[in-house]
Amino acid sequence: MTDGEDIRVTELREPDMSDHPRTTALDATHRALGATMTDFAGWDMPLRYGSERDEHVAVRTRAGLFDLSHMGEITIDGAQAGELLDYALVGNLSALKVGRARYTMICDASGGILDDLIVYRTGEQTYMVVANASNAQVVLDALSERGAGFDAAVRDDRDAYALIAVQGPEAAGILKGLTDAELDGLKYYAGLPGTVAGREALIARTGYTGEDGFELFVSPGDAVAVWEALTEAGSAAGLVPCGLSCRDTLRLEAGMPLYGHELSTRTTPFDAGLGRIVKFEKTTNDGAFVGREPLEAAAERAADAPPRKLVGLIAQGRRVPRAGYAVVSADGSVIGEVTSGAPSPTLGKPVAIAYVDPAHAEPGTEGVAVDIRGTHEPYEVVALPFYKRQR
Repeated sequence: MTDGEDIRVTELREPDMSDHPRTTALDATHRALGATMTDFAGWDMPLRYGSERDEHVAVRTRAGLFDLSHMGEITIDGAQAGELLDYALVGNLSALKVGRARYTMICDASGGILDDLIVYRTGEQTYMVVANASNAQVVLDALSERGAGFDAAVRDDRDAYALIAVQGPEAAGILKGLTDAELDGLKYYAGLPGTVAGREALIARTGYTGEDGFELFVSPGDAVAVWEALTEAGSAAGLVPCGLSCRDTLRLEAGMPLYGHELSTRTTPFDAGLGRIVKFEKTTNDGAFVGREPLEAAAERAADAPPRKLVGLIAQGRRVPRAGYAVVSADGSVIGEVTSGAPSPTLGKPVAIAYVDPAHAEPGTEGVAVDIRGTHEPYEVVALPFYKRQR
């Protein structure tokens, strides 16, 4: 296939974490479905079941079913759980209401991003932090270290959960018949306990696809039953199993960052255009949190003269840019770098996310190209996201 026809997944591949990758509770199910498996962050995970383009389109138009059990769950429990998270993370988590979730980050002492996270407040004194698989141990270690002196316990719950996501415009209709939870009243970035197919679950209205959907935290022993019940309930609606490959193109269209590409320890939240999640106004711990001073400086730089901005690029041709490719101006000068790129099934052409200098960051800027194997392919600069669902 040509670059324009093939949704490749080199950006999904993580360094091998072990000679023997871990498997999820749904491993046998994936293999029975004929999934192509891949080593991702030390886990053997489904890359695709058939056509990744068809899986992508199913999520955009109907619904897709994902196994996300490689993600890392960490529980924070105790009288000062909120204060611990306010100190350890950039967000104001003690202000989060029970039953709600928040996107946030954990930074190092210099303000660099260690990981981006979702934090759920599951009780008055209890929170669940969900980290990316490749960073779960780093996050666990950092929270444990930063928790010293707080009346709160940090618990590794990675083996306590399987995580199944149903995403797409038909997701709510599929799940409604299987749960006792009131889905109509469940807001985006909220979660509540309930049952799915008679099994206990934390039901969260969150996702990484740009569509409406739900992430279901269940016991690993219940994962197969929940997966099979969702598969049966969704058959008439066109639900299909989906792998990590289409999850990557879905999040890219939705302008959602991927750690190791748009985010890294060399990047602050302000560099990534996500400074809004840094809450300097926190009142706990006398306003102190890890990385505060460098992040204040980063906020000033972003307001005055940011060195680079994150933008979207849409191809005028068919060649696909990949992470690390140079973005160039009309005279051939390097003005930035691609962080993620792939064909967009929704737009019908290749797209990319890139960091570029501010002079070339405005939507519609002319003369911008990507150096693809020595050829400068023209690209249109656009604001992110490429795709936003109708609500």
